[in-house]
Amino acid sequence: MTTSPLTEAAGGSRLRALYPYLLLSLCQLIWAGNWIIGRAVRDAMPPMALTFWRWGVAALCLAPIALPRIVRLGPAIRARWRVLLVLGLTGAGFFQAMVYIGLRYTEAVNATMMNSAAPLFIILVASLMGIERVTARQLVGMAISFCGILIIIDRGDFTHLRNFHFNPGDFLVLLAMPGWGLYCALLPRRPVGLNGATFVFACSAIGALALAPFYAYESLFVRVPHFTWAALGAMLYVGVGASVISYMLWNRGVELVGPSKSGMTNHLLPAFTVLLAVLLLGEQLHLFHLVGIATILAGVWLATSGRRRA
Repeated sequence: MTTSPLTEAAGGSRLRALYPYLLLSLCQLIWAGNWIIGRAVRDAMPPMALTFWRWGVAALCLAPIALPRIVRLGPAIRARWRVLLVLGLTGAGFFQAMVYIGLRYTEAVNATMMNSAAPLFIILVASLMGIERVTARQLVGMAISFCGILIIIDRGDFTHLRNFHFNPGDFLVLLAMPGWGLYCALLPRRPVGLNGATFVFACSAIGALALAPFYAYESLFVRVPHFTWAALGAMLYVGVGASVISYMLWNRGVELVGPSKSGMTNHLLPAFTVLLAVLLLGEQLHLFHLVGIATILAGVWLATSGRRRA
């Protein structure tokens, strides 16, 4: 029995419609693996070492493509070099270093669920910088999401609130969020023409250079990294997979369906991370995790779904 041309056309149309979301989903899966790697190799690779090599490997991979373009964009980069410097320090340096440090003390499930509140920190930082005005709806959304964060941090047991204390890892992951908010708020102000692989290279190079002194101090006075085969594999994964390949997948997906629809796939990150953490790290998913992430996402939806004035 042969397939009719009409059926083949319908199948091809469905595949074309799904193709961008497959790219975006694969991107989120690779990013989820970054959180798992940060937790899995914490004994072999100290956080500063892993962060340094992540951006160092990414910069080396992208250098042949990006350097000629960087030279041509010299005047634009010199005009906004301060913004580019802050973008590299926050997005590549501070944010990822704090996440890897936090993953030494808290499970990947906890960390990635609190990362789901990142859109709220973007709104908060943008409002503090005068880029965007915070509405009452957004404030309510922030309050709801903060309740979800408390549920996860306190493991769902509110009888401990009188003696409330942060798990150090949870606190460090939360501390990374304003850095990501500043990065996202400044992103539209990056040098004109600095996009794609060239922009990733610039941020990676700035991040690696800024982290080099901290990496040296960590190696001399705290802990020396052990370059086992597992550690080398982790370096390649976070440097090539989570920093280069995933970015290419994300760019292509956004190009095909637009930023709004692409952003909806961000909610796959905690789902993929939880699945990988349970399968690969033996972590457990509890009821308070589900209640907490549902509360966080409800607050994020409330804060980001309302109409905004231009």
